[in-house]
Formats: sequence, C-alpha cells, structure tokens
Amino acid sequence: MTLAMLLPSDEAGRGRPVVLLHARPTDRTMWAAHLPLLAEAGVRAIALDLPGHGDAHVPADREAAPWTDVLDTLDHLGADRFVLAGNSLGALVALQSAVTAPERVEGLVLVGYRPHDQPASPRLQAAWDAEKTALAAGDLNAAVTAGAQAWTSAGATDDVRAHAARMLRGQLTAQLAHGEPPLAADPLGEGTAALRTLTVPALVGVGEHDMPDFFTGGEELAHNLDAGPAVVIPAAGHLAPLEQPAAFCTLLLDFIRRLPQQ
Repeated sequence: MTLAMLLPSDEAGRGRPVVLLHARPTDRTMWAAHLPLLAEAGVRAIALDLPGHGDAHVPADREAAPWTDVLDTLDHLGADRFVLAGNSLGALVALQSAVTAPERVEGLVLVGYRPHDQPASPRLQAAWDAEKTALAAGDLNAAVTAGAQAWTSAGATDDVRAHAARMLRGQLTAQLAHGEPPLAADPLGEGTAALRTLTVPALVGVGEHDMPDFFTGGEELAHNLDAGPAVVIPAAGHLAPLEQPAAFCTLLLDFIRRLPQQ
C-alpha cells in the first residue's frame, strides 16, 4: 500500500524554490555546503531526505513512491512550483516527479544519471559486487570503504571522502536493519516515451571522473530531454555536487537565471 510520507528537509534563503535531491549512498546532508551558497544568490534552497535515507525512515510494509513523497512534502512546505536538482538516485526521482506533475516543475538539473535497464560496465559491476560481498560477509566497514572509493574521485578531499562514508554507513545500516521497501510502479514506465513528454528546460551533467555508464546515460538523457550536450563537472566523480559544491552551484544558478521569471 502506498501512503503519503512527509520527508525531512533543510532549507535556506528566500525566492524561487530549488529542490535538492541526493544520491543513493547519501542523504540530505550532501547539500550542507550548497544551502548557504544558494541562499546568498537569492533562491529558496530545499534539501530533502528520500525514503530510506537519512532521517526518512520508511514504515514497515509500506510501498515506497519517492516521487509522490517529494511532491507531497513540497505541498506541505508551500512550494507550488520549483526547480528540481538531483544527483544519481535524486536525478531519477526528479524525473519521476516531473512526469507525475509536469505543471509544477520549472526546470531540471540532473547529474550522474543512468537508466536502470542500461547494462552495467565492468567498473560499475565491480563496485556493486564489492559492496554486496562485504555486506554478505557482515563487514560493514569494508562495504562503506568500497562505496566511498567507488562514488568519489581519486582526487576527493579527506573531508569529502569521510562525509560520503558517514552517509553511506547510515544508509547501509538502515538497509540492514529494515530492508528495502518495495517500490510503487515507476511513472517513467519502460523506454523513453514518458521522458519525451517533458517540455521543461533541462540541464544534464556528469562528473569528469565518473564511470562510463553515467556518461552514456547522461548523453542519452540529454538527447531525450532536448537539453543540449551533457555538461562535464571537472575534478569530480559520481557524487559531483558533493565534491565540487561551488562549481555545481554556479552551474545551477546559471541555469536558473536563464529560466523565465516567475
């Protein structure tokens, strides 16, 4: 059964709402450095925990529909129309939300996206296998280390790597304790037909050092959304906004400034 769920949030600033949706191995604290930067630039930045991450604990036997939770939470926060910015899982949920309520979405900024039906590269499969093997052996520390290395670039700072590890540890701990809830039917459906119905402005990006899967996925997504070429974020891996918050905020704000005025 799918029930409404209000998601934990942090926000800063006033102005056009910009909703920040995190990647799978992280939570809303991924955006801690971004909130003041965006607030100073004159927007209302809202960071949400997606179901099963951070403080968004999913009740037992609940069928999760993150896109519905995002929209219901934004209703609760008084944000009728907004820009959605997502990394990885957050990019997927942004697309699902936009397909569900296109009239509410003013723009999409999507980083590190690949469709689930895209075959995994050897590098991505190795990352999944390392985490899965460590968890099967009961070695949470090894799983966290493998994940933090896989999802950040070799040049990531110690602080970034430590932050990624903290978030991943929290997510894996909750997953081990409660399992993963079943998902409601994906509003994107199969193929690209639903994506092609979206007419909102979009920007697609990928970290310079991300896996090849996300370059391929990003290029195809940019084509389907008529968003122009995918933008490469320098000196960053899969969690590009976490590694390069200032560069990501510049990219996001430049995109917002090109949108029609509210």
